[in-house]
Amino acid sequence: MKISTKGRYALRLMLDLAMSESDEPVRVREIAGRQEISDKYLEQIISILSKAGYVKSIRGPQGGYRLMRPAHSYTVGSILRLTEGNLSPVACLEDETNLCTRKEECMTLPLWKKIEEAVRDVVDHVTLQDLIDWHYHKQSDNYVI
Repeated sequence: MKISTKGRYALRLMLDLAMSESDEPVRVREIAGRQEISDKYLEQIISILSKAGYVKSIRGPQGGYRLMRPAHSYTVGSILRLTEGNLSPVACLEDETNLCTRKEECMTLPLWKKIEEAVRDVVDHVTLQDLIDWHYHKQSDNYVI
């Protein structure tokens, strides 16, 4: 499994909004500059996040975007699934029911399930706030995951 730029940039965008020091909306152009990402690409990503209710768009001359909820309520998994789709390591685990004709005799299926479970255990238990906290703890030499 490889996380695309869309997923990675969505996380960076959400973190940038979460770390905004004021309640003022943040413009995509400002985020793009700080994150060194194309503002056109960020517009596409923020559209996905907005439609899902993760960010709120504020129109007008002082407009921009804000998170809809506190940073601790967004998991990395929810953001990645929104932008990446299913995070399963193999196609046979993507659907609720494994439709693979070889599933009964597949010797590698337990491995793929363990990998999927491990990824899910991490991304579904790490929030934007955790990432922010880790960043600040790392800077103070007390970095603990």
